Amino acid sequence: MSIKRILTITALAIVGVIALIAIFTSWYTVDESEQAVVITFGKAEEPILESGLHFKLPWPMQKVEILSKETFSLQFGYKQSADGEIVSYDNETKMITGDENIVLTDLVVQWKITDPGKYLFNAEAPQEILHDATSASIRSIIGSSLIDEALTSGKADIEAQTRDLLATLIEKYDIGISILGVKLQDVELPNAEVRSAFTAVTDARETKNTKTNEAEKYKNQRESEAIGEVSAINSRAEGQRTARIQQATGEVAVFEKLYAEYRNNQEITRQRLVIETLESVLPNAQIYIMNDSGETVKYLPLQQPAPVPPVTTEKEGGS
Repeated sequence: MSIKRILTITALAIVGVIALIAIFTSWYTVDESEQAVVITFGKAEEPILESGLHFKLPWPMQKVEILSKETFSLQFGYKQSADGEIVSYDNETKMITGDENIVLTDLVVQWKITDPGKYLFNAEAPQEILHDATSASIRSIIGSSLIDEALTSGKADIEAQTRDLLATLIEKYDIGISILGVKLQDVELPNAEVRSAFTAVTDARETKNTKTNEAEKYKNQRESEAIGEVSAINSRAEGQRTARIQQATGEVAVFEKLYAEYRNNQEITRQRLVIETLESVLPNAQIYIMNDSGETVKYLPLQQPAPVPPVTTEKEGGS
């Protein structure tokens, strides 16, 4: 075989290889859960978000990086294997609270890639940056919180503050990541004795709150009853006041009429008043009016005797 023939075959083989490379690297597919970024001579183009078949210049002029659009989870302080086994990293989660107590804090950060170009080129290891920013954020928030807040009712506030601080840091780093949420998994004390002591304190505090609530409820109940009694007393007093006023008004009216009669017939009215007073003082006595001479007793009984019932007789015999 001549040298010319060998060169020709070699050239054809090289062209064939180049053609195959050009054919197989000139198209790519994007799934619905994926996003792609086309890199032209090392420069990232706008991300491709539409799913389906796409074309580009063959390698090495252009290449494609495929990234997921799904939500990722960063497990901070522990690692869960595929078989469900959880491995804790206490050195990573050990933190000091604002009142100088030590707690172990595990959390999960939900994040996603929102700018593939920045994610690929603005940082060499964006997930490591996210991990370090998470550590800085949670330590800062725990360091300004009291241990009671971290272990009991303040977890929601700690989560919100950590999410806001972490989102601010990631936005400042500009690595193409967005923070969706932060969820505390466990916030606990470092050893069993301390946990037991704190549990006893927490139980005592809950008992105190329960007793305080019961006392407040009893106080409100007694105050309501007292207010009701005061209202009833006031109502009765107002009724008695109205009755007394009406009674006094009636007595005044009677007195005024009596006084008018007295002015017209003083002697007769005086005698009448004396007789009515005697009838009131001696209700069962028989009262008579006598003349002043003492000779012939003339009297007038003021009280009429009770009528005598008629006596009936039965007829004897029959028709």
